Amino acid sequence: MATTIRRAVIPAAGLGSRLLPLTKATPKEMLPVGDKPVIEHTVRELVSSGITDITIVVSGGKGLIQDHFRPNPALVDQLRADGKSVYADAVQEVGELSRLGHITYLDQHGPYGNGTPVLNAARNFGDEPMLVLWPDDVFVADVPRAQQLIRAYEATSCPVLALMPMDPADSQRYGVPVVKEDLGDGLLRITGLVEKPQPQDAPSAYAAIGGYVITPGIIDELREQTKRWYEHRTGEIYLTDAINAYASSRAVYGQVIQGRWYDTGNPLAYLTAQFAAALADPEYGPRLRRLAEDLDGAEGPR
Repeated sequence: MATTIRRAVIPAAGLGSRLLPLTKATPKEMLPVGDKPVIEHTVRELVSSGITDITIVVSGGKGLIQDHFRPNPALVDQLRADGKSVYADAVQEVGELSRLGHITYLDQHGPYGNGTPVLNAARNFGDEPMLVLWPDDVFVADVPRAQQLIRAYEATSCPVLALMPMDPADSQRYGVPVVKEDLGDGLLRITGLVEKPQPQDAPSAYAAIGGYVITPGIIDELREQTKRWYEHRTGEIYLTDAINAYASSRAVYGQVIQGRWYDTGNPLAYLTAQFAAALADPEYGPRLRRLAEDLDGAEGPR
């Protein structure tokens, strides 16, 4: 029987260079999508999926993340004294996420690459499996993406990657899994990932997106990569390289996620996520739809 997944890692040490100058002073994880910073969407997803230990791996200049989740009883009391109970409840709820998810913070150390923060956090996790979710993804789903990944792990006791169907023309934007077997209900046995292939070379019609269940074997591969890096000081430490090395001889699965994925890592994707969140708001959505219709029908400049 698979070990229950209790822990998760959110790598949040990146510079957000594709969103500059927005991210010059504000961490990309703190940019709002709807009425929440994007990283809060990820934390809420994990807490609602039963995760009780969340490690956020950060770098310098990310203090706003900690400030956001840190409980602030003085502010709550002041808001209540001013009769602003709705705002007080909202601030208190965000602080409660820190307790429910037992959020801890870890400074990133080591070579560049998205495998390094995972290895940093794993030193505190022993032999437990963990979820890894990026802080600039937003998923809208009836069943949280994290919960879908956990279910796939419980069925296989193996590493699991989040997948979504893709247009083959978009293959150069993603890691594309090599599918060995379709087990039904979106669960696929895979033998590796091909990074950003040409459409004619894509091994499947699925894209690997943000979300992983990582097991101790993957961590061992990351350790080997890091050891080689310190010997030769070239390249970066990538999680997909560790997964590919592991998959060459052991089972790895992909779970096709049911839901809608919004990536906020570039300007167009961020605006799309903002627009979708605004339209989904029960109060503001109808007004914004009317505004969009008015603007669409308005005569342009002469």
